[in-house]
Parts: sequence; C-alpha cells; structure tokens
Amino acid sequence: MTSSAELHKRRSEAVARGVGSVIPSYVDRAAGGTLTDVDGREWIDFAAGIAVTNVGSSAPRVVEAVRAQVERFTHTCFMVAPYESYVAVCEQLNALTPGGFEKRSALFNSGAEAVENAVKIARHATGSPAVVVFEHAYHGRTNLTMALTAKNMPYKHRFGPFAGEVYRVPMSYPLRDGGLSGAEAAARAIDMIEKQVGAENVAALLIEPIQGEGGFVVPAPGFLPALREWATATGVVFVADEIQTGFCRTGDWFACEHEGVEPDLVTLAKGIAGGLPLAAVTGRADLMDAVHAGGLGGTYGGNPVACAAALASIDTMRELDLVAAARRIGSVATDRLRAVADRHPGIAEVRGRGAMLAVELVRPGTLVPDPAATAAVAAACHAAGLLVLTCGTYGNVLRLLPPLVISDAELHRGLDILEAAFGG
Repeated sequence: MTSSAELHKRRSEAVARGVGSVIPSYVDRAAGGTLTDVDGREWIDFAAGIAVTNVGSSAPRVVEAVRAQVERFTHTCFMVAPYESYVAVCEQLNALTPGGFEKRSALFNSGAEAVENAVKIARHATGSPAVVVFEHAYHGRTNLTMALTAKNMPYKHRFGPFAGEVYRVPMSYPLRDGGLSGAEAAARAIDMIEKQVGAENVAALLIEPIQGEGGFVVPAPGFLPALREWATATGVVFVADEIQTGFCRTGDWFACEHEGVEPDLVTLAKGIAGGLPLAAVTGRADLMDAVHAGGLGGTYGGNPVACAAALASIDTMRELDLVAAARRIGSVATDRLRAVADRHPGIAEVRGRGAMLAVELVRPGTLVPDPAATAAVAAACHAAGLLVLTCGTYGNVLRLLPPLVISDAELHRGLDILEAAFGG
C-alpha cells in the first residue's frame, strides 16, 4: 500500500497549495471514533470531518442505503426527473426542525449553497436587500458567504470584492462581553441595526446559534430569543445557520431548541447525510413558496445517493438516540476539561453544548488570545494520535467534535491525550 509520505509527494505535484490539511497522514478507513491511516496508524477522531460524521464514518445503515441506491440509479436531477427520496428527506426535515408551523424544504449541495439560497428566499419574500450578520461569524467560502463571514485569513484574504448589502453587528460573547446579559447584548445589536441599516431595509438576520469557525461562541441566555422577538416584530426573516450545530450535535436535534427559538428559515448541511454532500433550507411555507418555480435548485441538489444516506442517517440518530449520546459526551468531556483548566491558568474558558466543545487559550492572567499555545497543544495531540481542530477569530480555540457514536473507551483515550498535551 502507498505510504502517507509517498501520497504527500504526489499531492504536492497534483493538488493546489490553497487546499490545506490538518495532518500529513492519509486515511485508509474509519469507524466509530477512530481513523486508520495508510501506514496503519490509528487516530482518535475528535473532528468528525468538521461535524459531518455524527453517525460515524461508515454507519451500517448508511452504507447499506448508499449501496442499494447506487445499484438503482445515481442521478437524474430532481428538476428533470424527480424521485421519492428527495421528497422523503424534505418531509423529515419539515418534521424535525423547530417550529410547529407549516414548512417546506429545498435541497442543495453544501452549507454555503444553503446559506446563499436562504438569503435569496428572504430577499425575494420581503423585497428588502440587506442581510445582518454577526462578529466572528462563518457562513462559507463562496462570494456572498465570504461577505457574510467575519474572518479575513484564510477565508477572505484578497478574494474580494464581495457582495454588498451585508451589515455586521456585535455578537454575544460572554467571555469577552464585560458581563453583558443576553438581553443587553441583543439590545446593543438591535440598536446598531436600526441606526445604521433600518429594520425596513433588512431582509434577513442570519446567525449561528453557536458559532463554529468563529470560536464555538455560545451566546448568553436570552440573546437569541430577544433577536427572534425583534425579527418577528419588524418582519425581518430570522435565519438560523445550523450547519455545524444540527443533527444532535449539541444535545438536541438543533441548537435553537435549547432556548425554544423557532427560526423562519434554517440552513442545514454537514451532519445531515453521514458524510455525503447534501444541504437544505427548511422554513415557513409562505416564505419558501414565495419563490417562483425554477428559482431554486441545482444540478446535483438532493442527489438520490445523498438522499438515501440522509434518510439512513436520521434513522440511525433515532435508533441510537444520538441526542442523549451527545449530552453524555458533553458531560464526560466537560468535567475532565474543567479539571484541566483548574490546573492551567492559560485556559480562559471551557464552553459548548453536547458534543460541540471548545477550550479558549489566553496569556495567563489576561484575556489576550494565545494562538501559539493553542497550536502547540494541537500539535502535541496530533503527534500522540488525537485529531483535534483549532478555530476562533484569534486562532486561540481548540474545538472538539467527536462522532456521536464514539465509545466511552475512545472518548477517554482521546481526553487522556489532550490532558497530556496540556502537560498533565
């Protein structure tokens, strides 16, 4: 078998340098909470393909469903010759997402594409142009979603000019907010919107219920409900970007459920289909149906193989009660991480919900971000066989996203490695 070193040499001669990777090893197979590379080395997986393989990398139901669908047909394009599995996925999403109102869904390929279409729908339905987003937000790498994303490097640097009519307001970031409550942080954001944009000009308020790339920022209680209340009162479409937080990741099916928030539109991707590319916008029927026929779609959107995988993934989530699994992972990991934080003054905060957890590192005694220490801890984990990711506007946050099917033994082994990376 070709070694990782040999593959890396081939890669350097074939793959664009702008495509990066976290580790230099090349994966051969994966199952449960582990990856095995082509050299036979095993890795504990605390990344899950960036919150994609919630049901594991080779969930039996997903493998069976994909195999069966490939044997029947791989593609027709739903806009040309439709098929049942697309409809079935939409039915499931309409039932699962928050909100007791009548809903519709449309399927796409990626999270960025879902976000772009949510903006299209909101603008079409309201007739207003502006989109409000938040500090530290991440919504994708296409031109519009780069405009929506806050962080310059590596996502936006020298890729402009970007789409217009995008306005950014402060996020609730409890560690760095000077004690602002959720209601106070929401009032700050709303005041800025009304003064600088005007509610009547806003089509959509777009927010991640827990920010992803921006640092796994969990807003203070009351922040999301206050924004939802304002959006309802002003006729602004409230869009929840649940691309990273959805499908049991945070200990509920969707992160908005933690505070009873019912978005007008929800964008979905990542964990939806067990590793196959699929995304969706789900929301109020009146908004989704406002768009003219042919205004939504895409050649591969709702591909039948991906739809089969999504239906099998949702069945697996129910059968294995991955909502409860995420809560258990969160409880175990948070207890251990806080014990580590008690011994390490460079850890400013351990935060997150369910199996979406983060450790923010700073210079001891301050809130000055420490990206160098964060990178060193991540490198120590990688050297010891634990795959972790970093994130945050300042590059100073370790993020943990284990598959929700990880075993207790694998979870504790990974946490042992992480603890050792901090020096015990």
